[in-house]
Amino acid sequence: MSLKEQIYSVLVISSSENFNAALESLLPVSHFQPVRYAGSISAGKRLANQRDFDLVIINSPLPDDIGSSFAIDISAANGTAVLLIVRSDILENLREKLIGAGVFALTKPLSAQMFAQALEWMMTVRERLRKAETKTLSIEEKMEEIRVVNRAKWLLITELKMEEPQAHRYIEKQAMDRCISKRDVAEEIIRTYS
Repeated sequence: MSLKEQIYSVLVISSSENFNAALESLLPVSHFQPVRYAGSISAGKRLANQRDFDLVIINSPLPDDIGSSFAIDISAANGTAVLLIVRSDILENLREKLIGAGVFALTKPLSAQMFAQALEWMMTVRERLRKAETKTLSIEEKMEEIRVVNRAKWLLITELKMEEPQAHRYIEKQAMDRCISKRDVAEEIIRTYS
């Protein structure tokens, strides 16, 4: 899927109505939906517990917290790109922790152009994370296939007294002859002998 076709879900945590109104024009529904707004960190946590978001934007300060701990937590928990917008004096104390956690940070005041560039960076990171997630899933699927095939080989060894290379070759040959995957053959063996 090309970047132009990609839609990003966004969580905005901000108690500033002016900031939220300004964001609406910078987050068109053609690229960003749903866009959910929360006025506090606790409200943002509730929304984040209900669903995963691709992008999280935190406009600090908030009534209940500065937002840095939540930004770090949500960045570490899943494939979310996070932007924390804070005053420059606060950022100086947090910079190292935020960088270590992979959280983007910008200081106020923030221009529309700077915010648009930050959005592009966040989308870039989200796409990289999406590719890593896909790769991880395919590795996990391959590992599961190996486990199933090994279990079937063990059943062939114990039930039919085959040697390991013979059991391995049997599963491979069945898969080739029948044009099905080794996992399908292994699952049939498991159903037969379990």
